[in-house]
Amino acid sequence: MKKWWREARPRVLGKTAYAFIRFVGRTLRLRTPGYESVKHLNGGVIICGWHGKSLIPGYFFRNKGVWVVISQSRDGEIQNVVFSSLGYNVIRGSTGRGGVRAAVESIRALKKGATMAMTPDGPRGPSGVVQGGVMLMAQKSGAALVPVGISAKPRWIAHSWDRYLVPVPFSRAVFLFGEPIYVAEDATEEEVEAKRLELEKQIHAMEKEADLQLGWKLVDSEVEQL
Repeated sequence: MKKWWREARPRVLGKTAYAFIRFVGRTLRLRTPGYESVKHLNGGVIICGWHGKSLIPGYFFRNKGVWVVISQSRDGEIQNVVFSSLGYNVIRGSTGRGGVRAAVESIRALKKGATMAMTPDGPRGPSGVVQGGVMLMAQKSGAALVPVGISAKPRWIAHSWDRYLVPVPFSRAVFLFGEPIYVAEDATEEEVEAKRLELEKQIHAMEKEADLQLGWKLVDSEVEQL
């Protein structure tokens, strides 16, 4: 029985999560300011939002030919089922396993003009901190890094490391797209770090703006309803 569940678990849980995302997504009253500008960018594009806000982008970008990188962990097997069912192109790998191959495949796709959706602070965190992998991809491919902000009202926030946001069905939601950030191929380590900090700052700013647009206000780094 344990062996059967171990083999069936990714598909069962993945399909359940897929059905939930489809249900919630269909009920959302979603606005996407800035998306039209992103659609007309030349070359590859990397959509950058925090790990804890991936449900809304996951639904929005379904069946649009978008690429994602998913770890080779057990949890990654579940995510693979979810995102494959949503119509994404999946590359498997992470900082722990298959990272180099995943980076090479991602850069190759971006050079061909692909759009990738990434959580630059995932899959292990710390939350809200841009890691180096996404910067390498942007530098080697010439792709635009697009910071985004996501919010919903009402919503449920999980007590997890990434404070995962789940919109309540039929809630209002906003998915903001910011100005693109580029990393020159010949950029120095210091210049890449400056761009990393800029991207991190812009994602945080977009998150705050998304919350404010829906009537949440920030108090001591926490969010409360007006």
